[in-house]
Amino acid sequence: MNDTMMKTFDKLMILPLITALGLLSACSKSDEPAGNNEHDGHNHAPAAATKDAHDHGKPDNEAAAGAGTMMCLEHNVPVAECGICKPQLVATLKVGESAKVRLASGDSAAIAGVETALPTVGNIADGVECYAELTFNQNKLAQIAAPVGGIIQEVIADLGTRVAEKQAVAKIWSAAIAESVAKAVLTHQTLDRERKLRADRVTSEKDLQQAEAEHRTACQQLRTLGFTEEQIDALSTRPQEQVLMEVRAPFAGEILERTAVRGALVEAGKPLFTLADRSTMWAMLNIPEAALGRVKEGQTVELSFESFPGRIFTGKLTWIGAEVDDKSRMARARAEVPNPEGILKARMFAQAQILTRTAEGALLLPHSAIQRLEGKPFVFVKLADDLFDARAVRLGASFDGRVEITAGLKPHETVAVNHVFPLKSALLISRLGAGCADD
Repeated sequence: MNDTMMKTFDKLMILPLITALGLLSACSKSDEPAGNNEHDGHNHAPAAATKDAHDHGKPDNEAAAGAGTMMCLEHNVPVAECGICKPQLVATLKVGESAKVRLASGDSAAIAGVETALPTVGNIADGVECYAELTFNQNKLAQIAAPVGGIIQEVIADLGTRVAEKQAVAKIWSAAIAESVAKAVLTHQTLDRERKLRADRVTSEKDLQQAEAEHRTACQQLRTLGFTEEQIDALSTRPQEQVLMEVRAPFAGEILERTAVRGALVEAGKPLFTLADRSTMWAMLNIPEAALGRVKEGQTVELSFESFPGRIFTGKLTWIGAEVDDKSRMARARAEVPNPEGILKARMFAQAQILTRTAEGALLLPHSAIQRLEGKPFVFVKLADDLFDARAVRLGASFDGRVEITAGLKPHETVAVNHVFPLKSALLISRLGAGCADD
């Protein structure tokens, strides 16, 4: 690293400290009452005796804060609430309690770029965040196989072709089909002859019944291969015509794979096409073990994709796995997601949120407003241009850059929402020796 880069790095490291120290510039000692410089820094005295002390422009009723209250002359707040003089106070605060932070002047926050705003009231969903991978709906995925061995005479469908239910996708000539058709035609002719002979009382009823049974058996073989009654009747009138078997789609969908080639010899059961109905997709989720107690089937799942920024796709949780992976400590789960436009594709990755609770009329702040002190969440509530409350709060749902405040804040209170770090630095800088000299 060259000298220029080192100097730039040093400047960046000390900038936050310079800002915080600037906010905490002490009031001039010349403003202190005569004979009251015992601590040579932060002076503590009853409010009644210090009402005329330097008060940063605060009204008399705030400066007094009640007769007999011990005041911090440096910051003009009650000593018991001065977060700068007593940084250890932060660790003891409960939700709704606060420590006060007095800045050097009324424009210190503006100079530091601190932005304030009222909390918003709206709806927010609490949920479990996880990753997901899309796959085809296995209940609407099928391989179309050759029902008999033979030669492919015609391929009707191609990759990407959308087919209707029972639509033909290929035609196969097969010796087995030709044999079955010939047998059906022969038994049909035998049945017609036996019926005429029986009408003339030339043959017995038993011979007629046997002819009917043989014809039913021959027709049933063709029905098994997919021929309809109408087609069987038509074949009996055209015994010399070449018979091709139509391979049909079991349901409406899109052709995803194709192995069928015209003229190819195929065996019975060989897959010719893969068909999928992509109107719905499956999102396979990995849920952390710690969150399993909050999720259940039927909950709403929201998916966001890098391919579609700003757009949310919604589905339903339909299955939760019965085991947790011993390495990842994740449980598999599945959500069914509508895909009417067909824009979602298999193997796409998504950020998923399983909605476990929906909060209506919630008090909301941006994530940038939340600061962590002693492991607890705090917000800085503006009391005056140079005075803020470091308020302990309870957080609720968090989503899309916003967080719910469930306790510790009221809707009409103004909060620092952006560039809040200088206020946090002002609160904690006394740990570096800038606090009260005598607590």
